[in-house]
Amino acid sequence: MYKKILVALENSRADQALIPHVIELARQFKSELLLVHVADGWAARNYERLHLVESEEMKEDRAYLERMAAQLRQTGAHVATHLGLGDPATEILTVSDREHCDLIAMTMHGHLFLADLLLGSTIREVRHKARVPIFLVRAN
Repeated sequence: MYKKILVALENSRADQALIPHVIELARQFKSELLLVHVADGWAARNYERLHLVESEEMKEDRAYLERMAAQLRQTGAHVATHLGLGDPATEILTVSDREHCDLIAMTMHGHLFLADLLLGSTIREVRHKARVPIFLVRAN
Protein backbone atom coordinates (compact mmCIF):
# COMPACT_ATOMS: atom_id res chain seq x y z
CA MET A 1 0.00 0.00 0.00
CA TYR A 2 2.72 2.50 0.99
CA LYS A 3 5.80 1.62 -1.03
CA LYS A 4 7.59 4.90 -0.33
CA ILE A 5 6.94 7.17 2.64
CA LEU A 6 8.23 10.73 2.68
CA VAL A 7 9.17 11.56 6.28
CA ALA A 8 9.31 15.33 6.78
CA LEU A 9 11.82 16.06 9.55
CA GLU A 10 12.21 19.39 11.31
CA ASN A 11 15.62 18.82 12.90
CA SER A 12 14.03 19.31 16.30
CA ARG A 13 12.85 17.24 19.24
CA ALA A 14 9.46 16.97 17.52
CA ASP A 15 10.96 14.39 15.15
CA GLN A 16 11.25 11.91 18.03
CA ALA A 17 7.44 11.74 18.24
CA LEU A 18 7.22 10.74 14.57
CA ILE A 19 10.03 8.19 14.31
CA PRO A 20 8.39 5.26 16.18
CA HIS A 21 5.29 5.54 14.00
CA VAL A 22 7.33 5.69 10.82
CA ILE A 23 9.36 2.64 11.83
CA GLU A 24 6.16 0.67 12.43
CA LEU A 25 4.59 1.80 9.14
CA ALA A 26 7.74 0.83 7.25
CA ARG A 27 7.80 -2.56 8.96
CA GLN A 28 4.10 -3.25 8.33
CA PHE A 29 4.10 -2.20 4.68
CA LYS A 30 7.73 -3.00 3.81
CA SER A 31 8.09 0.63 2.79
CA GLU A 32 11.12 2.60 1.73
CA LEU A 33 11.58 5.76 3.79
CA LEU A 34 12.64 9.04 2.25
CA LEU A 35 13.78 11.43 4.99
CA VAL A 36 13.34 15.04 3.93
CA HIS A 37 14.42 18.15 5.75
CA VAL A 38 14.10 21.59 4.21
CA ALA A 39 16.71 24.19 5.10
CA ASP A 40 14.90 27.50 4.90
CA GLY A 41 17.40 30.11 6.04
CA TRP A 42 18.50 32.99 3.84
CA ALA A 43 21.39 31.07 2.27
CA ALA A 44 19.20 28.04 1.55
CA ARG A 45 16.45 30.15 -0.02
CA ASN A 46 18.99 31.92 -2.27
CA TYR A 47 21.50 29.10 -2.76
CA GLU A 48 20.93 28.38 -6.45
CA ARG A 49 19.89 31.85 -7.58
CA LEU A 50 23.00 33.52 -6.11
CA HIS A 51 25.35 30.52 -6.50
CA LEU A 52 26.17 30.52 -2.78
CA VAL A 53 28.35 28.07 -0.87
CA GLU A 54 26.62 25.68 1.51
CA SER A 55 25.87 27.43 4.81
CA GLU A 56 26.55 26.00 8.27
CA GLU A 57 22.78 25.51 8.64
CA MET A 58 22.72 23.40 5.50
CA LYS A 59 25.75 21.37 6.59
CA GLU A 60 24.23 20.74 10.02
CA ASP A 61 20.89 19.77 8.47
CA ARG A 62 22.59 17.33 6.07
CA ALA A 63 24.49 15.75 8.98
CA TYR A 64 21.24 15.48 10.96
CA LEU A 65 19.54 13.69 8.07
CA GLU A 66 22.40 11.21 7.85
CA ARG A 67 22.30 10.54 11.62
CA MET A 68 18.56 9.92 11.45
CA ALA A 69 18.97 7.67 8.42
CA ALA A 70 21.63 5.63 10.23
CA GLN A 71 19.33 5.28 13.24
CA LEU A 72 16.47 4.03 11.06
CA ARG A 73 18.71 1.68 9.07
CA GLN A 74 19.56 -0.05 12.35
CA THR A 75 15.90 -1.13 12.50
CA GLY A 76 16.27 -2.76 9.08
CA ALA A 77 14.51 -0.01 7.16
CA HIS A 78 15.57 1.00 3.65
CA VAL A 79 16.24 4.74 3.94
CA ALA A 80 17.19 7.54 1.56
CA THR A 81 17.65 11.23 2.40
CA HIS A 82 17.00 14.55 0.70
CA LEU A 83 17.97 18.00 1.90
CA GLY A 84 15.60 20.50 0.34
CA LEU A 85 16.22 24.23 0.12
CA GLY A 86 13.71 27.06 0.40
CA ASP A 87 10.04 26.89 1.31
CA PRO A 88 9.30 23.73 3.33
CA ALA A 89 5.78 23.07 2.01
CA THR A 90 6.75 23.62 -1.62
CA GLU A 91 9.80 21.38 -1.32
CA ILE A 92 7.90 18.59 0.49
CA LEU A 93 5.21 18.58 -2.19
CA THR A 94 7.76 18.71 -5.05
CA VAL A 95 9.84 15.86 -3.66
CA SER A 96 6.75 13.77 -2.89
CA ASP A 97 5.60 14.06 -6.51
CA ARG A 98 9.04 13.63 -8.05
CA GLU A 99 9.88 10.56 -5.96
CA HIS A 100 6.42 8.98 -6.32
CA CYS A 101 5.80 8.82 -2.57
CA ASP A 102 2.60 7.13 -1.41
CA LEU A 103 2.36 8.82 2.00
CA ILE A 104 3.71 11.96 3.66
CA ALA A 105 4.45 11.67 7.40
CA MET A 106 4.82 14.87 9.44
CA THR A 107 4.55 16.21 12.96
CA MET A 108 2.00 18.80 13.99
CA HIS A 109 2.31 21.24 16.84
CA GLY A 110 -1.31 22.11 17.61
CA HIS A 111 -0.97 25.86 17.04
CA LEU A 112 -4.01 27.96 17.62
CA PHE A 113 -6.16 28.61 14.57
CA LEU A 114 -5.37 32.33 14.61
CA ALA A 115 -1.61 31.66 14.73
CA ASP A 116 -1.90 29.39 11.69
CA LEU A 117 -3.80 32.10 9.79
CA LEU A 118 -1.29 34.82 10.64
CA LEU A 119 1.95 32.88 10.43
CA GLY A 120 1.10 30.33 7.77
CA SER A 121 1.55 26.62 8.20
CA THR A 122 3.56 24.04 6.33
CA ILE A 123 0.99 21.42 7.25
CA ARG A 124 -1.90 23.54 6.01
CA GLU A 125 -0.31 23.98 2.59
CA VAL A 126 0.78 20.35 2.32
CA ARG A 127 -2.66 19.18 3.45
CA HIS A 128 -4.42 21.24 0.78
CA LYS A 129 -2.09 20.44 -2.11
CA ALA A 130 -0.79 16.89 -1.50
CA ARG A 131 -1.81 14.22 -3.98
CA VAL A 132 -1.23 11.45 -1.45
CA PRO A 133 -2.47 10.74 2.10
CA ILE A 134 -0.82 12.57 5.00
CA PHE A 135 0.01 10.91 8.31
CA LEU A 136 0.20 13.46 11.16
CA VAL A 137 1.62 12.86 14.64
CA ARG A 138 1.31 15.45 17.40
CA ALA A 139 4.73 16.56 18.62
CA ASN A 140 5.25 16.40 22.36
